Amino acid sequence: MTGEKKKKKRLNRSILLAKKIIIKDGGSPQGIGEPSVYHAVVVIFLEFFAWGLLTTPMLTVLHQTFPQHTFLMNGLIHGVKGLLSFLSAPLIGALSDVWGRKSFLLLTVFFTCAPIPLMKISPWWYFAVISMSGVFAVTFSVIFAYVADITQEHERSTAYGLVSATFAASLVTSPAIGAYLSQAYGDTLVVILATAIALLDICFILVAVPESLPEKMRPASWGAPISWEQADPFASLRKVGQDSTVLLICITVFLSYLPEAGQYSSFFLYLRQVIRFTSETVAAFIAVVGILSILAQTVVLGILMRSIGNKNTILLGLGFQILQLAWYGFGSQPWMMWAAGAVAAMSSITFPAISAIVSRNADPDQQGVVQGMITGIRGLCNGLGPALYGFVFYLFHVELNEMDPADSPDKGAKPNMANPTDESAIIPGPPFLFGACSVLLSLLVALFIPEHNSLSVRPGGYKKHTSGSQGHAHSPQGGACEGKEPLLEDSSV
Repeated sequence: MTGEKKKKKRLNRSILLAKKIIIKDGGSPQGIGEPSVYHAVVVIFLEFFAWGLLTTPMLTVLHQTFPQHTFLMNGLIHGVKGLLSFLSAPLIGALSDVWGRKSFLLLTVFFTCAPIPLMKISPWWYFAVISMSGVFAVTFSVIFAYVADITQEHERSTAYGLVSATFAASLVTSPAIGAYLSQAYGDTLVVILATAIALLDICFILVAVPESLPEKMRPASWGAPISWEQADPFASLRKVGQDSTVLLICITVFLSYLPEAGQYSSFFLYLRQVIRFTSETVAAFIAVVGILSILAQTVVLGILMRSIGNKNTILLGLGFQILQLAWYGFGSQPWMMWAAGAVAAMSSITFPAISAIVSRNADPDQQGVVQGMITGIRGLCNGLGPALYGFVFYLFHVELNEMDPADSPDKGAKPNMANPTDESAIIPGPPFLFGACSVLLSLLVALFIPEHNSLSVRPGGYKKHTSGSQGHAHSPQGGACEGKEPLLEDSSV
C-alpha cells in the first residue's frame, strides 16, 4: 500500500510539472502569474463578502415582499435553489473538465451574483432569480476542482482549509459591515456596494485568474468523452446500500444535516423578527458564533480526536447539536439564543469528525466514492431542509404581521401568531424541535458505527477522478483520493 501511495505522489508531481511547462509555453489563457490557491481564495472571499453585506437588507425585503407567509416563502426560495444546485453541480464539474475551470468560475460567479442589483429594482424578480440561480450557484464545486488541479494530494487538506477559513472570515465580517452601513446610510448603499464587489470579483476572474487546467491536459484533448455518470447527481446516492458502515454514516449525515440546512436558511430571519434582535445584534451574533466555530473546528476538534477518539467526537458533536436545537426551539429570550449559539459552535465538530472517520477507514481508491456519497447527501439536504423548516413554521402558524420590532427593543419578544392560543406560546420555534428529534435519531444510528472498519463500495464504472455528486475534484491527477473532503458547500447568507 505504501508503494502505491508513493507511485501516486510521483504521478501527481509529474502531472503538476507538466502543467507548469504547458503554462510557460503559452498553454494558459491570460492571468496574473501561475494558478495558485490564492486566486481561488480571492474569488471565494469577494463573492461571499458581497452576499454577507446583504444579510440585513435581505431580511427586510423578504418580509416586505411576502408579509403573510415569510418563513414559508423563505424556505421555498432556498429549497428550490438548493435542489437546483444539487442537480447541476456534477454536470458543471464534468463540463469544466472539458472546457476548463476559468470559464465556469466566471459563469458561476456571474449568475450567483446576478440577483444582487435586483433587490432594489424589483424584489419579486430578485427572489425569482435567486431561486433559478441555484443552477449555477456551485462556485465551490469549481473552486475545489481548481485547487485539486494545482496541488498535490498531501497538500489538499491545507489548501481546502485555507479556502474554508476564507469563506468563514468573509461571513464573520461582512454582515456587521452591512448592518452598520444600512443603519447609517440606508439599504440602497449596501446593495450598490455589494454589486460593486460582485463586479470586482468578475473582473478579477477575467483579468487575474489563470486557467488551472490547460487545454493539452484536459481529457477531451485525449479523445475522452464527458462521463455522464460523473454528471449524474444520484450516481453516488445509488451506491449507499452496498456497505453497512457507509449506510450508517450516510443516514447519520442525512438526519443531522437536514435540520442544519433548514436552520441556516431561516435562523437569521427568526432572530430578527421573532426573538426581536436588532440588525446590529444579528451581525454580532453571526460574528461571535463564526469565530467560536472556527476555534471549535481547529483547536477543540484536535484535542477531542486525540483524547476520546473519532466516534466519540461524532457522538459528542451530535449531543451538542440536540441541545442547541432544543434551546432554540424553547428559548424566547435573547440571552437564550446567545447561549445556544455557543453550543452551536461546538456542534460544528460533527461533520469534520465524520469526514475524518471516512478518510481513515476507506481504501485510497475508495475515498472519492465514499466521500462523494456523503457530499451528495448534504447537497440533497440543502434543498430539502429549508423547504421543511418553512413548511413547519407555516404549519404551526408562526406568521409575522409587521416588521417594525426588528429595531425596536421596547417591543415584545413574541411573534404575531395567527392563533394566539396555539402551541407557539410555549414553543416559539417548532422547526428547531423537529430538528432536535431528527438529530436524536441520528445519534442513535451513530452509536452503531464501528470505530475501525474498512469501507468498501464497488463503484463499477464510476471514474476514480470524480468526487461524487458535487463534482469538486474533477481532476485528471486523481483528485478523488484526497485525504479529506472539503467541508463546505455553496450557500447563500
